[in-house]
Amino acid sequence: MKRCFNVTGACDPQLHYMVNLQERLEKIKTLVDSGAYFTISRARQYGKTTTLMALADYLKKDYIVISLDFQKLGNLDFDDEHIFSKAFAEFFLATVKNRWNPVEGFQQNILNELSADIQENIRFPLRKLFIYLSELCGTADRPVILMIDEVDSAANSQVFLDFLAQLRGYYLTRKNTPAFQSVILASVYDIKNISQKIHPGNERKMNSPWNIAADFHVEMSFSKIGIERMLKEYEADRHTGMNTDELAELIVDYSSGYPFLVSRICKLTDEVVAGSIDFPDKASAWTKEGILKAVNLLLSEKNTLFESLINKSVPSKLPVKRAHHNHRLYKIYKSYHNMLHNFPL
Repeated sequence: MKRCFNVTGACDPQLHYMVNLQERLEKIKTLVDSGAYFTISRARQYGKTTTLMALADYLKKDYIVISLDFQKLGNLDFDDEHIFSKAFAEFFLATVKNRWNPVEGFQQNILNELSADIQENIRFPLRKLFIYLSELCGTADRPVILMIDEVDSAANSQVFLDFLAQLRGYYLTRKNTPAFQSVILASVYDIKNISQKIHPGNERKMNSPWNIAADFHVEMSFSKIGIERMLKEYEADRHTGMNTDELAELIVDYSSGYPFLVSRICKLTDEVVAGSIDFPDKASAWTKEGILKAVNLLLSEKNTLFESLINKSVPSKLPVKRAHHNHRLYKIYKSYHNMLHNFPL
């Protein structure tokens, strides 16, 4: 099966052409090795989920990795701490016991006790959940990493604040009480600011429960070198004769390295521009003129990223139609980051 460029969901190097993440993973592992708790906070479709999936695979030799996605929890699961604790425990157990990809290294008797407890008792507070989690971390055969994607879906929930407070409590006492080696949360917004949205004007709550988080300065945008390496992999398969250096520079210039925009330009070039009247084959499409055609198509289409930008409440409309052609994508990119800065949680 030939690989393709992907703009829907996480990328898999076995299925998709993608920028190599090795350097990024090495830098994140340094944080994990040091025991840091942190948030990967980046704009939508910036490669957060792809990074977490690759990181879980990268860390599994040295750590037990529990990878969860809060999108899989419903709104009712955040109604109160007992409901949430049960839902989280069930999610945790289902992840460990996944028949296609089970997580090895925990004490089975503790997992069985946890399973029985959530089934037999209506009340299951966060305190009890974390006692089990601590016991599992303390008896596991390797340090345990907890990764949670899409934590924004819980941003309006008081119980999520309480959950973060428990994580902080165990983090602060982990020299004496077993806890996760590292906790990684992925979100669009900075979770450090979450308490300001739930409790506006309440000074008692202004001290965010996620103030233990280490700074995350790992570069997530794509460089020219990374894009060129991806194009060379494509070229090795398709033999178009493209100038990978020139096209990589052109793509990064138009996209500012924004992962979705990079992948979308490449996908449009490969699947829409190639075979059109003006660009009858892939050799003619993978040229400067073909890339520019793909950029024009991108600017005129409705895609998930642009729609999410347009639907946000920002001080003024994005200058897409009137902006100078070769600055449009860059302005969209900057506008989105400005929006996140001006409207934090």
